[in-house]
Amino acid sequence: MKKMQKNEGFTLIELLIVVAIIGIIAAIAVPGLLRARQSGNEASAIGSLRAINSGETAYASSCGGGGYAQTNADLALAPDGGAPFISPDLAEADVNGKSGYDITVASNASEDNQDVLEADQTCNGSGAASQAMYFVGAAPTSPGQTGTRYFGSDHRGTIYFDNTTDVPNPIVDIDTFIQ
Repeated sequence: MKKMQKNEGFTLIELLIVVAIIGIIAAIAVPGLLRARQSGNEASAIGSLRAINSGETAYASSCGGGGYAQTNADLALAPDGGAPFISPDLAEADVNGKSGYDITVASNASEDNQDVLEADQTCNGSGAASQAMYFVGAAPTSPGQTGTRYFGSDHRGTIYFDNTTDVPNPIVDIDTFIQ
């Protein structure tokens, strides 16, 4: 007596249909995931600017004689017996690629920005004199991929953004923000 074989399994057509459905679902989900990643990177950049603004305020009131540090590295120096003004992940001179953004503290380009306290007189041995103003900017490391917005802030603590290819400087670009 001959046994009949029962062919169980999937046909090629059924497998192709399943692969096509998975492809369609992936095509719908991937752009949303990329937007969510950009949004997370932008939120991290804003958080970094807030942390630097807080560090600058603490530096000005305790170490800079009312003036602000002009670099990330100066904010990362701890005063005698104290803690640094910013966290170690923001301590490099220029923070490159933190959550997809490059973050930099710099002297404000305004002609009203003047030295307040010489570097050797600050309580943490800063590399530069504290000044009346500062500027901090965050630019996407890969524009359009890691983020689409550029962020900037200054001694007043307000965080501005721009969708163009420039980090907004509130003092220099004030006309842009008044409109």
